[in-house]
Amino acid sequence: MELLLPKGTRDFKFNEEILRQRIIATIKKIFELHGFLPLETPILERFEILKAKYAGGAEILKEVFKLRDQGGRILGLRYDLTVPLARFIAINPTVKLPFKRYQFGPVFRDGPIRTGRYRQFYQFDGDIIGVKNILAEVELINIVKEVFKTLGIDVVVKVNNRKLLSSILKYSGVKEKYIEKTILAVDKLEKIGKKGVEKELKAIGLENRVIKKLFWFLNKKGKDLIRILKDLMPENEGLKEIDSLFKYIKEKDVIFDASLARGLVYYTGTIFEVFDKEGRIKSSLAAGGRYDEMIGKFVQKNMEFPAVGVSFGIDVIFDLLRKNLPKLSIDVLVIPIKEYKEALEIAKKLRKNGINTDFALSERSLSKNLEYANSLGIPYVIFVGKKELEKGKIKLKNMLDGEERLITLEKAINILKKNRNISGS
Repeated sequence: MELLLPKGTRDFKFNEEILRQRIIATIKKIFELHGFLPLETPILERFEILKAKYAGGAEILKEVFKLRDQGGRILGLRYDLTVPLARFIAINPTVKLPFKRYQFGPVFRDGPIRTGRYRQFYQFDGDIIGVKNILAEVELINIVKEVFKTLGIDVVVKVNNRKLLSSILKYSGVKEKYIEKTILAVDKLEKIGKKGVEKELKAIGLENRVIKKLFWFLNKKGKDLIRILKDLMPENEGLKEIDSLFKYIKEKDVIFDASLARGLVYYTGTIFEVFDKEGRIKSSLAAGGRYDEMIGKFVQKNMEFPAVGVSFGIDVIFDLLRKNLPKLSIDVLVIPIKEYKEALEIAKKLRKNGINTDFALSERSLSKNLEYANSLGIPYVIFVGKKELEKGKIKLKNMLDGEERLITLEKAINILKKNRNISGS
């Protein structure tokens, strides 16, 4: 038997997991500051929920992991956190609106693997249900900017509008029956480039003149294109929504980009994606948009559930930050020299003072315990022996410079606390 991970999955060890947890904690804290509440939904969903025509669409269904339970029911692993949220609201229609939720968890897609793309990956989502006006998008984009500023990543946020994009496609000569497939092709522009998209558009059935006209729009960005579109389609609802968005958000780090498409079919209005400004990673770090129709269709009643959400790609953010992995979060290792009871009490006092304390449980040599501390990068060790205890002291060893001090436990606690603040562990 070969001990291999399934393709597209990975383990996270020690300081890698510490970094992931810090990323997650940062995002969670910022959402909670903005009044969002947590929600948990199952990894498994009934397949009929995932395949609903008003959910992710036919393209995403090709990547769904399917299975049967012992009762013969067809289930699927969730491919995002949005469809389960819509299902939750649909079966709990009395939830007080607006409902602002955040959720973190794994999602699964049986798609091609590349840098920044995995088959099991983790998302952190925030959604606002029950708000129709543009202020919901404004709040989410401001949260996005705050998260990446806190994480120390310079980003650019690209925004578009599905209603406006559809109008641009029609103005360029794309027939109604090709709109959805054209959007899916345009969505691949960052991944396969202009030539790749042109090839797909030709395969769909678009004429060269239509493709040329379409790319005339897609190649332009920002205020210049907005001015052009205002002349061409002044009453366009999507354009008015983009215009309203920029009344609240500075354009410096947020730009209008007509080529932004977002592949999932449930988007109905504003869409946005977040990219590393330095271009170190091509995949988007976060993305989202408005999906006003999905929840109402799940409810299957004449009820309106306007909704807008954002999803942070934890794996992509981790890959971007992993060059600066944090130190392990163990501050000190307590090594008993036959004085186990007293050493356990000392470890207990250290932990009560907020110091992350490991304890040498194995009866092994002093050199082996020091080797263990070194391998994990533990900055200090405390020796607890009979001689030290008789003097009412402990021996504190600095593993970085080798200095040893015979001091009281109280003084050792002060040193460890100071070191903890400096190292940021």
